[in-house]
Amino acid sequence: MRILIDTNILISAILFPKSLIAKTLIYITDNHSMVLCDQNIIELREVLKRKKPDKLPDAEVLLAEMSYELIPAAYHAEKLIRDATDQPILNAAIISGIDIILTGDKDFLSLDIAHPRCMNVSDFIKAENISL
Repeated sequence: MRILIDTNILISAILFPKSLIAKTLIYITDNHSMVLCDQNIIELREVLKRKKPDKLPDAEVLLAEMSYELIPAAYHAEKLIRDATDQPILNAAIISGIDIILTGDKDFLSLDIAHPRCMNVSDFIKAENISL
């Protein structure tokens, strides 16, 4: 499966490297195809620069060492999600044929779309039937 990782998941993994979220990212890189949107990387850097600048080097190491496919944000007018800043990421996921968006963002999680599926980490772990 191709799994797009949302910014909040990346931030959590960086802030809490021994957490279930961080272990889930490792599982995904070992068993699926991890996908990042360029917009997520921009958001990651902006949030860390503002809130946790000491963690920015950790983020850069993670981005350099992780294996992932990078897809471009897709900007067009159709509105499918409440938060306008999330729309280009959702568009990119749809256009790129992403299977799952892994997120903690309620705007994504409340979407009523069949593909891609939007899941939080707990639901993903249950769906995969794994223990981390």
